[in-house]
Amino acid sequence: MSNFDWQLVPSFLAAHEQGSLMGAARVLGISQPTVGRHVALLESQLGTALFERTGRGLIATPAAQRLADAARVMEAGAQSLLRGAQQSHSTLSGSVRLSASQPVACHLLPPLLARMRSELPGIQVELVASNAVSDLLRREADIAIRMVRPTQGSLVARRIGQGQVAACAHRDYLARRGTPHQPEDLLQHDLVGNDRVADIRQGFAAMGHPVPPEKFGFRTDDLIAYWQAVRAGLGIGFVASYLLKEDPDIIQVLPNLPIPALPVWLVVHREIRSSRRIRAVYDFLASALPQTF
Repeated sequence: MSNFDWQLVPSFLAAHEQGSLMGAARVLGISQPTVGRHVALLESQLGTALFERTGRGLIATPAAQRLADAARVMEAGAQSLLRGAQQSHSTLSGSVRLSASQPVACHLLPPLLARMRSELPGIQVELVASNAVSDLLRREADIAIRMVRPTQGSLVARRIGQGQVAACAHRDYLARRGTPHQPEDLLQHDLVGNDRVADIRQGFAAMGHPVPPEKFGFRTDDLIAYWQAVRAGLGIGFVASYLLKEDPDIIQVLPNLPIPALPVWLVVHREIRSSRRIRAVYDFLASALPQTF
């Protein structure tokens, strides 16, 4: 039956075992009307009555008894499958080497890895915090989180989200120098920029406002030092939006500034993606990381 909704089965089983909608609602922790609606939908999908409604409760029909027997077998099978999966995870062991940019490695990953530790206690993580693109071809890392899609055919890349970039400054700086209201207002402010990396200056040029390196009063390619410079009030900088959640004193300015988002890729070598421990970590990150951007 193509339109059969298995999510209705728990309400049906509870009603069958308790003999009333009220009892089923109490066991499941949901409202009685919700249980009644689930049972009615299931009856509609099956095209048969499952219960006779009486003043003393519910009386199961022969069809309900057959469905209950089949549903309990299905429930037992699902529980067995879940236990097997949990046992399989608990027996995974070994090291997995991750590579990520400094902000991702230092700010996004630690709480996620703490969660992963409870789910995969046998896995040890080796974290490479680097802004350079690690060479998975030379096994410098098992899994990499990159903002650039790799071009090597032996690497498998999965896009898991995109990172927004925000123009921002410390509230004390803005109180002292004022808040910019137009993109060109940035040219009248102290700016935090990169040293050898030209991304920020290229962004200004794309908006029609080319600026020389000396316009940036503080320049660094170290992204952790960059973030700390913005937090110290050295000027307006451009950082990953998720960093703003960590410091309420950092205020976003010009929220409509056309700063391109950075795609986020989860990358693994084609030959080792079948490793159980690497696959388990890869699947965890693929599920957990998109929620952080």
